[in-house]
Amino acid sequence: MKVVKQSGHYVDFDREKLRKSMIRSGADAALVDNVVQKISASIYDGISTRKIYKLAFSLLKKESSSHAARYNLKGALQMLGPAGFFFEKFIARLFESQGYQTEVNCFLQGTCVTHEIDVVAQKNEITAMIECKFHATPAAVTDVKVPMYILSRFNDIKPLPHKLMGQHQNITTCILVTNSRFTSDALAFGTCCGLTLLSWDYPKHENIRHLIDRERLYPITCLTTLTAVEKEKVLIQGIILVSDLPDQSFILEAIGLSPQRIKNVLQEIRELTKTKLTI
Repeated sequence: MKVVKQSGHYVDFDREKLRKSMIRSGADAALVDNVVQKISASIYDGISTRKIYKLAFSLLKKESSSHAARYNLKGALQMLGPAGFFFEKFIARLFESQGYQTEVNCFLQGTCVTHEIDVVAQKNEITAMIECKFHATPAAVTDVKVPMYILSRFNDIKPLPHKLMGQHQNITTCILVTNSRFTSDALAFGTCCGLTLLSWDYPKHENIRHLIDRERLYPITCLTTLTAVEKEKVLIQGIILVSDLPDQSFILEAIGLSPQRIKNVLQEIRELTKTKLTI
C-alpha cells in the first residue's frame, strides 16, 4: 500500500511508524492498536499522509483530548505564526525551563551593522544568540543557506560586548532553532562551523518534541477544546503555554467562552500537564 507524503513522494504505508507516533501521544497500547487497526482498514492506495493523520487525530480525540493534543504537537507549533513571533516567545520559554535567563527581540550592534536577534539566553558562562527559523507549512525544511546566513551575523556580533541581563557581556555561542527539519547539508554545515542546532527532531534525544513532552511545555495552540480563532486571541493576550492559562482563566471568559467550555478547556489542560512523558 502506497501513501503520498507532504512532499509529494510515494512511500509504503508504515504501520509501526504510525503506531509509534500515537504512543508518543501518551495513549496506551490497547488504544493505539485499536486506532491502527481502524486506520489500516480504511486507507487506500495513494491516500495522503495528511488524511491518515486527520483520521488518527479524530480517533484519538474521541478517547482523550489530551492524547489528541500531544499527537497534534507539530501542527500546534506551526500555528505559532504566521510570522513566527509567538514561536520566538515559545522558544524563550523552552530555554527558561532549562535554567536560562532570556530576552526577546534584542537589537545588538555588530562590527559592521546592527542586528535584531530573536532571543538572547544566558546561563553561567554561556550567553547565546538564538535565531528562530519558523515554517508555517508542514513540508518546509530549513536548508543550508540559513545556517550560512546566521553564522555571518554571529561573526559580526561576537567581537563586541553588549548590555544584556543587566551587565555587559559578549555573545559566546549561536543557536539556530526551527520548528521543522534541517536538510542534511544544513546539519553538516552547522555542525562543522560550531553552531548549535535544534529542530523538531534534532538532536535525537534533546529535540523540541522531547523537550516539550519532558517539561510539559505545551503551546496553547495544541488544545483541542479551543478553535483556531480563540487560540489566536489567547496568544495575543500573552498566553503562550497551556500551563499559564489556569491562573488566568478569566481570559477565556473575556474572549467569549461559556462556563461549560471553560471547564472543558481546563480539564484538557489538567490531563495534558499532569504527567511527564519520558519517550
